[in-house]
Amino acid sequence: MVVWLAILLALAIAPLSAQTRIQKKPSAAQRLPPPPPDKWPIRTLAVEGNRIYTAQEVLAAAGLKTGDVAGKADFDAAHDRLLATGAFSTVGYKYDVPPGAEGSSAVIMVTENDVLPVRFYQLGAPDSDLEAWLYARQPLFSAARLPSTQDAIARWTQWIQEYLAAHNLDTKILGDVEPWPTQLAIVFRPARNLPAVAEVNFEGSHAFSAEELRAAVAGAAVGAAYTEGNFRLILDSAIRPVYESKGFLRVGFPEVRAEPAAGVQGVRVRVTVEEGEPYKFGKLLLAAPTPLPAAEVLRCFDVRAGALADFSRVADGLEKARKLFRRSGYLNAQAASDRAVHDADRTVDVSIRVDAGAQYTMGRLEIAGLDLEAEAQMKRAWGIKAGAPFDPDYPQQFLDRIRNEGLFDNLGKTTPATRIDEKSHTADVTLTFAGLRAPPPAARGRRQ
Repeated sequence: MVVWLAILLALAIAPLSAQTRIQKKPSAAQRLPPPPPDKWPIRTLAVEGNRIYTAQEVLAAAGLKTGDVAGKADFDAAHDRLLATGAFSTVGYKYDVPPGAEGSSAVIMVTENDVLPVRFYQLGAPDSDLEAWLYARQPLFSAARLPSTQDAIARWTQWIQEYLAAHNLDTKILGDVEPWPTQLAIVFRPARNLPAVAEVNFEGSHAFSAEELRAAVAGAAVGAAYTEGNFRLILDSAIRPVYESKGFLRVGFPEVRAEPAAGVQGVRVRVTVEEGEPYKFGKLLLAAPTPLPAAEVLRCFDVRAGALADFSRVADGLEKARKLFRRSGYLNAQAASDRAVHDADRTVDVSIRVDAGAQYTMGRLEIAGLDLEAEAQMKRAWGIKAGAPFDPDYPQQFLDRIRNEGLFDNLGKTTPATRIDEKSHTADVTLTFAGLRAPPPAARGRRQ
């Protein structure tokens, strides 16, 4: 009996031991492979959206290259480094790890800020030394192209001031966008008051006397802060049109010299003029089709082949063309001209470009301040039907006509109110006649 009890006890214990052994085996979770890494070798790396900077320059500034082991944190850091340069308004990235691939495919996407050339003005240090200093702080630096945002200019200004302070030079400088001398540039110069123009003299002019040229430039130049770039901008806006009204399209100002003016605070500026020869008009062309007939547009220009190339006539024609399009409902129309100058026979072809924009139509007409009969009469007299092209000058012209015809007494200085709906491209007009009275019916009848 004791033997059987021992055998039964052994059988009861055996399954427990087996179960115990089974529990000691690895669980299903323990048998799974380790989780994938959050970083992968960069197999391919590209740049999109760059126009000014090369892909190599962008990637160097980002601090990434093929073969690097990188994940989200590394791409985030590259994103921040690129934004910190000031060269980009937006930076993005994307990367993909295809199944079974041994690395990632990544793309850096950028939108570049506008750039301008750099000029150093009277800073007391060689330009080459300043450029080397700035390049060491930002490898994207180039004197030929620097981001023109205010934040970027402020950063470069601070770095230049640090260089000047380290070399015991004047550290108070300004950085700003200025003309230099015929194009815009980012100019770094001492932060001191610039001398004012006290007097302007011209040399080498024949088509116009020096007195005529001084009179033409005096209003814009005398009293203005002097830098050569600023002054050349004044010459282009005040003197060049004077010469172009006589066909001198190649007029130039090869030398501009400034010297202290005797007896006054400021500088005397001497300008050398090279007039060249007068040119004649060649062809007058319309660059592209417009919503209005080409012949109608070109009739705005008093330009004849063989006539002296007076570009004041072109300017007048552009203004007439803009008004023509506005009267046809193109309220935002813009017109400009291009030149094709032929030096061999001294002629110039003029090409007219028109950006008509959207056409606006008449919406609702509302009359306030009149009785029902007078209001109905006013609406009958109104000449633009709903849905017809809207002429923005017509409401005032309509009131002037009403006043001149004497349809209403005491019209005074009443003006119309026009409301433009930019979504529907319609114009609603309200005419208010507060305190006015219509003529008696008999008088109105005699006018009809």
